[in-house]
Amino acid sequence: MEFAIFCTKVNILIIIIALCSPCKFIQSPIDFGPPNMLQAKNTLSLDFGRIIFDSPSAVLRPQSPEDISLLLTSLFASSFSKVTVAARGAGHSIRGQAQALDGIVIEMDSIPSNIYIHKRGHDEEGFSYADVSGGAMWIELLEESLKFGLSPRSWTDYLYLSIGGTLSNGGISGQTFKHGPQISNVLQLDVVTGKGDLITCSPTKSSELFYAVLGGLGQFGIITRARILLQEAPQKVKWVRAFYDDFDAFTMDQELLISMPDLVDYLEGFIIPNEPSLLSSSIAFPAHLDSMPPFLSEGGSSKVYYCIEFAVYDFQVRDTNVEQVVEKITSQMSYKAPFIYSVEVSYFDFLNRVSMEEISLRSRGLWEVPHPWLNMFVPKSGIKEFKCLLMDNIAVNEFEGPILIYPLLRDKWHTNTSIVLPQASTCSEEDEQVFYIVGVLQSTNPASCSAQCLDGILRRNRRIVEAASTEKIGAKQYLPHHPSLMHWHNHFGRHWNRFVAHKNLFDPLGILAPGQGIFSRIHASTL
Repeated sequence: MEFAIFCTKVNILIIIIALCSPCKFIQSPIDFGPPNMLQAKNTLSLDFGRIIFDSPSAVLRPQSPEDISLLLTSLFASSFSKVTVAARGAGHSIRGQAQALDGIVIEMDSIPSNIYIHKRGHDEEGFSYADVSGGAMWIELLEESLKFGLSPRSWTDYLYLSIGGTLSNGGISGQTFKHGPQISNVLQLDVVTGKGDLITCSPTKSSELFYAVLGGLGQFGIITRARILLQEAPQKVKWVRAFYDDFDAFTMDQELLISMPDLVDYLEGFIIPNEPSLLSSSIAFPAHLDSMPPFLSEGGSSKVYYCIEFAVYDFQVRDTNVEQVVEKITSQMSYKAPFIYSVEVSYFDFLNRVSMEEISLRSRGLWEVPHPWLNMFVPKSGIKEFKCLLMDNIAVNEFEGPILIYPLLRDKWHTNTSIVLPQASTCSEEDEQVFYIVGVLQSTNPASCSAQCLDGILRRNRRIVEAASTEKIGAKQYLPHHPSLMHWHNHFGRHWNRFVAHKNLFDPLGILAPGQGIFSRIHASTL
């Protein structure tokens, strides 16, 4: 069954008839649009991960949230349809999460971005905020908000992701320890549920839907508009990198820096297993590294290093000396002298730093390749053991790509959202507040890594997940992918019943987000 949907109500009704018809009515793609739509449909079986390739039967390019509502209302009303629907933003998923095998993929970027900035003066009540379409990208919101001297508080490292996509997962970066994830910086949402209901929700209006959708993996509704909290944007950023050869010193300094939110505005860290990894992670850092840590020890074996990356925002306020702030911070750190570097860049260039790495990877043919990434939330109590587990399972000399590792604070995350955080089994109340994100962001070059090689990396990642998910470490996947319902049940743990209850309330037929592999599609007649 191959056809494409365009954004008129007539075409939506035609496709619903075609998909739901017991006689399996089939149409050609060119009957509903130009011939290149077939290529577009095939493209939607791809994502950034390039690991799963589930092709949809149809593509919807809506012009308004009402088009999405009409589609889902009709599918929900059908007593015999088993069609599923996935919303696709920028296509940056890793394991087919935004794909719908033989179903319908909704291209969210076809809805006009419609970014509206609401700036409040110092003498006015309330917050500055932006109303923005769910399919718009964060880079678009940044560019528009900066015209007003404003910016969202919390980011992802890569800005060419959709608003709705990151809010469905969490949205984290180096500002998360200070302002929380992106899902903690949302004031209001417009959501189309699996029943087709178009609902405006907030912490005080339809709050159960609001919190369920945030971090909900697309299971309960499609975000069509978000109201994002804004703050004053700095002019420049002082960007610092310091290197370590001792993991304990590295993590102690990271935890020191997140205890200074009045001084530090951004904090991330890296495990650097080899010299190419250092070079690839330094592409966006515009400083000449006139000396580098010696990656080969005297005995000839490879040495692993660690890097703390932090930033201080410069608002160009006369009574604030950014250099003195940086000196106050670094004087308390225990980095490996003399390996510390600093640069001053514009705020926009700092936030958009990963785009330079994208350009480099594209030039080397390493962007549109499989990305068997692994992201884990790890309690502070288990981070050292997890590091050992990770380093025991990767080929240090051959690994290509960054390994992110930096601490977050639990009290910056709303507990009512759907996201799952790790629970340390035995630690003090103070330690329980700290957990780490570890991102193993590996690229595989098909010229040197065959399908068998890629499968081996995926099996390695699964072994790490299984070992790290035990009570001894207590880790949880971020951007999760699990092979079975049992694994999903274990992932959500004590929150599983709440997650199921929300599914039954907002998408009882299991129409939405089939690529996550959590729930099965059911007939309306079985309810």
